[in-house]
Amino acid sequence: MPLTDNMPTMGRLVAAILLGAAGWLVSDLIRPLMPEGTDFGMFNFVNAGLGILVGWRVVGKRLGRGYPNALSAGLTGAVALVFWGLFVQSLNEMLAMALDRRFTGLMQAINAMFKIMTEYALVLVDAQVIGALVIAGLVTGLIGEWVARRWS
Repeated sequence: MPLTDNMPTMGRLVAAILLGAAGWLVSDLIRPLMPEGTDFGMFNFVNAGLGILVGWRVVGKRLGRGYPNALSAGLTGAVALVFWGLFVQSLNEMLAMALDRRFTGLMQAINAMFKIMTEYALVLVDAQVIGALVIAGLVTGLIGEWVARRWS
């Protein structure tokens, strides 16, 4: 891996900020879709943080190679944000259940985590959420590419 792969650039910064904002906004769209009485805790903050990381590492890394690649990078970033969001949120729920001693072994806990992840993924099958993620990915890629070309 070349040293420049981790160098901070304006394109990476903009991609991180935009995908972090997308993580926050999509979290707000998800809240009404969840069962009443759900304790969200740090839900928005965690998803925004994941958006920042994914924007920096996934999208920002692929900027500066043209607009078609930037669109692809933005959509890839949106999908990666969904994956890591589902993973982290389901891991958190599984750990809370494990602390309540609901599992007898490690495999039962891991299976429960993937079941929770699937249930959360089904909640995301909503036109507004999917549309917001696609638009956020495309906008992140386009603006990130524009910034990368302008300030590199």
